[in-house]
Amino acid sequence: MEQHRTRPPQYGPRRGAPVPAQGGRPTNGRPTDGRAANGRAANGRAAGGGVRRDGPAARRPAPARLGQRPGASRPRLTGLGGGLFCGASMFALACLDALLFGGSATVYGVLFLPVCVLTALWVRPGDLVTAPVVVPIAFAVGLPPVADDGGGGLGGHFMGLVTALALQAGWLYAGTLAAVLVVAVRRIRLIGRRAAQRRNRARGLPSDRQAR
Repeated sequence: MEQHRTRPPQYGPRRGAPVPAQGGRPTNGRPTDGRAANGRAANGRAAGGGVRRDGPAARRPAPARLGQRPGASRPRLTGLGGGLFCGASMFALACLDALLFGGSATVYGVLFLPVCVLTALWVRPGDLVTAPVVVPIAFAVGLPPVADDGGGGLGGHFMGLVTALALQAGWLYAGTLAAVLVVAVRRIRLIGRRAAQRRNRARGLPSDRQAR
């Protein structure tokens, strides 16, 4: 009888079968996943100028708003806060005047002017009209340390305060006028800025919402 020979099993890959790559896909003349990723990364670096810029160094700073200087900040006082600031400042300056200059009314009047300007500058836009009102009150609040006692007693102190107010009316009017001028300038700028914002909104442009 004729016996058929059994061929041993071949465990190796066939010659015509594709060899699986590392990523699990046959090559068939095409690059594997790793090679394709490397090629895409190389193309991206070549298109981007050779260096990929990531991280905080590549981020551009946010553009500053119109009319806003970097690092510039201004205190915002309410009407009551402006009155307290002006009154406390004038009383402290009057005590310093009485200690260093013997209660000179001229020095007190000169120091009154910058306090009026600062009060008008620092009060918030919604309380601009309060600045010219609290300034004369603060002038009277700071007068007792530099006013003449009028011979002693409560009546003498009151008469000395009235006399000081009458004699220093020029400084009082000058400080009040300075506060009125600063408030008027700020009010005009505020009205102009609001009008510009309305025009920008009508045109669809971004507007600056910070009002000084």
